[in-house]
Amino acid sequence: MENETVTRAGTAPRTPTADQIRRAPKVLLHDHLDGGLRPQTIVELAAACGYEGLPTTDPVELGEWFREAADSGSLERYLETFAHTCAVMQTREALIRVAADCAEDLAADGVVYAEVRYAPEQHLEAGLTLEQVVEAVNEGFREGERRAREAGNRIRVGALLTAMRHAARSLEIAELANRYRDRGVSGFDIAGAEAGYPPTRHLDAFEYLKRENNHFTIHAGEAFGLPSIWQALQWCGADRLGHGVRIIDDIETRPDGSVRLGRLAAYVRDKRVPLEMCPTSNLQTAAADSYAEHPIGLLRRLHFRVTVNTDNRLMSGTSMSREFEHLVEAFGYTLDDLQWFTLNAMKSAFLPFDERLAMINDVIKPGYAELKAEWLFGGAAS
Repeated sequence: MENETVTRAGTAPRTPTADQIRRAPKVLLHDHLDGGLRPQTIVELAAACGYEGLPTTDPVELGEWFREAADSGSLERYLETFAHTCAVMQTREALIRVAADCAEDLAADGVVYAEVRYAPEQHLEAGLTLEQVVEAVNEGFREGERRAREAGNRIRVGALLTAMRHAARSLEIAELANRYRDRGVSGFDIAGAEAGYPPTRHLDAFEYLKRENNHFTIHAGEAFGLPSIWQALQWCGADRLGHGVRIIDDIETRPDGSVRLGRLAAYVRDKRVPLEMCPTSNLQTAAADSYAEHPIGLLRRLHFRVTVNTDNRLMSGTSMSREFEHLVEAFGYTLDDLQWFTLNAMKSAFLPFDERLAMINDVIKPGYAELKAEWLFGGAAS
């Protein structure tokens, strides 16, 4: 391990327990609203709106179906599961409920700051306008934050408005994100199948956002390779990369164990471009073969600006705590490593600098210090 911090004199760092991971303050930058519904909520919303397309109305079986369908190894097949969640998210009431559940669930898992993305254009079938969709989701997030506070948890949630890369509404959605900036919307994203739909198709949206000094991230380097990363950065000017896992293709590990970075990989590291990595999701879409072989291990050792995320909690059967647990098991990470990932994410959030700094100094660092003190001074967890 490159981390040499010790917990007691003469002892090596210890890996955190599942309870400590759950209690650790976490920051989430890449989470899809329509990929994180509670199965029970889907069943109830389907009944309320008359949607009969669900494979089962048993919540437990439905949750298992989503996970199995997402385990196909194909990004395209993975994306098909969203037809069911979007179908029950077409009314103001449904959007408020789903968003409130989302904030509440994340807070219960120890997430203190989250940016949750969704595509407003996918929620217009029952007559809502784009503006009404945004306002409903924002209302839901505020309700979820309130419920979290009542439960003794704290969280702040910002929305990222997503445009679908196969559609032609990206400029419209970018303008929508700018109108609701500082009113619950933190930035912009494009998502959907990468192959055949390069980010350069949406240059007008990105140029508009840059003129407005607004923030945006781009799904790139997941199902497609290095060209999508290069385009997202050099042509579009993305602040962050959604996934970016294929940057590993520009890194050579030599027989003697030394590592050589190609020019794109070196640029990404030198510029501290944040990588929104989602380990479980990457396994499902065959972007990585196992947790132990996931590029996040090498990228962390090389000090890339790596962050850990959930992507779609329903489809992956995951949470931020579970993602950290997988990495702890695969790489022996300590609380220092988890804090490093968390600070990376907070530094990369689409928030003003002073607010990021306050979250780091007032919430994240004290939270991890308290957990580490449990070992030093014989606290409850061990």
